[in-house]
Amino acid sequence: MAETLFPVIQQSQLIKEQDIYDKQLRKSFSWDIEKGDFILDGGGRVAESSGLEAYEIWCRKAVATVRYGCLAYPSEIGTELDRAMKKKTRKACETAIERTIKEALKANPRTEYVRGFSFTWEGDHVKVDFTVKCIQNQEFQQTAVF
Repeated sequence: MAETLFPVIQQSQLIKEQDIYDKQLRKSFSWDIEKGDFILDGGGRVAESSGLEAYEIWCRKAVATVRYGCLAYPSEIGTELDRAMKKKTRKACETAIERTIKEALKANPRTEYVRGFSFTWEGDHVKVDFTVKCIQNQEFQQTAVF
């Protein structure tokens, strides 16, 4: 019987970090962005939203969240719009806004791309329209005002 000097151990398969995240769109509770509260149905129960609606709400909330502003969120969540709005020119502001929104939304593994940005300035405020595409081929428009 031939024995080896060193034992052979079967190594586990490494799992890529991106494979850990759930990429399916799932139903969730409905959320009213303006009120900042759940939407209730006629029976006083929290209403459900489809997976795409829940993802759209997540996108709006991610853009509205200040990065590093809430210790409960990892540093990938949120935008740095206050920094972007301090740029010297409007073009520099637009570039910084586009970058920070893309970074915030790409933190979600369900986001395929964010593009098609258009900016409408009214004094010191800007309205930003852009297109988000999730990995399940749904594309939708988002609007944010800063």
